[in-house]
Amino acid sequence: MTRGNQRELARQKHAKKQNDLQRGKRNDDGLSAAARKQRDAEIMKQKQKKANEKMDSKAK
Repeated sequence: MTRGNQRELARQKHAKKQNDLQRGKRNDDGLSAAARKQRDAEIMKQKQKKANEKMDSKAK
């Protein structure tokens, strides 16, 4: 009946492995915090510009 314990340990090990993989994906781009912040700001500016152009075309 020790089989249930082995399953539980395997589940815990797998959950820890998955959690570590998910954390690694976030920092996988190799950018520093400042560079990531600048990149994200540029993306948001482009999105805002596109949204403003869309609103301007609807207003006309």
